Amino acid sequence: MTVPALLLHLLVFPGLLFLVSWSLALEWVDRKVAARMQSRVGPPPLQPLADFVKLLGKEVIQPGGAGGRVLGLAPLLSFASVATAFLLLPVSGSSPLGFQGDLVVALYLLTVPTVALLLVGWSSSNVFAAVGGVRAVTQMFIYEVPFYLALLGPALLAGSWSVSGIVEWQAGRPWMGILQPVGLLVGLVGLQAKLERTPFDIPEAETEIVAGPLTELTGRRLAVMHLAKDALLAAGCALLAALFLGGPLRPFSAALPGAVEGFLWFAAKTLLLLLVLSTMRAATARIRIDQLDAWGWKVLCSLALAQMALVPFLASWME
Repeated sequence: MTVPALLLHLLVFPGLLFLVSWSLALEWVDRKVAARMQSRVGPPPLQPLADFVKLLGKEVIQPGGAGGRVLGLAPLLSFASVATAFLLLPVSGSSPLGFQGDLVVALYLLTVPTVALLLVGWSSSNVFAAVGGVRAVTQMFIYEVPFYLALLGPALLAGSWSVSGIVEWQAGRPWMGILQPVGLLVGLVGLQAKLERTPFDIPEAETEIVAGPLTELTGRRLAVMHLAKDALLAAGCALLAALFLGGPLRPFSAALPGAVEGFLWFAAKTLLLLLVLSTMRAATARIRIDQLDAWGWKVLCSLALAQMALVPFLASWME
């Protein structure tokens, strides 16, 4: 890849500019769908962008005794890690930055925002923020295991630790969502928990701990942290679409589509997964951390392990 093409990939498509635009668009769809399900009108299309710009212009208030450097760098670290992971995903075709093992790297990078929430909460000099940060990490230890097991299932079946390689394996074969539907289900639930959305919004329970670790974030710090969460939503849906729904592949075709058609299929599959997550958010109520602990280890882990146990049989059947 030439230097101009690499810069275009990093900064424009599917890089920084596209990720920011796509993340804000998905946030609007999410809010609009949830609003309509609850008999509300919902925001106009440009509302997420207006909210982001408004927060950028707000004053940054530094709490007394808080770690200013941590509060300033944690949101940037969160967004940078998610943006890096997104560059490894096949948006309109195989990612030119992909490599063998990029699935493991992407999963690691998508965990950084949760760790950043712990740092923000602990550095905020606020009891509510500290409790929210501890809740975020406690919740992470519950959902990460079944989430990782579910997403590693396609890698084992395809015999590749590259996201693009797993997508290419699905060309001309049934998608992983058909071969491993339980893994897709566990992955969706795990992604909802990773995003800390209802019913897993335990770290940011407004009726209990104000806004959790985000309580003392203001101005551009809060704007970037919200943008990082929107980017995590976009990257998470894109990752599930690639691993289980063939990413940019068209159904029942062994040929890789062109860039434009590939992107349209990617967008359609990402929106489909977003609708499932939006429905889950609008139709459920927050659960307690002990309920998540019991349900996550007993149900999600059991389902993920059962799906992993079926991989050798699926591999022999596919040969």
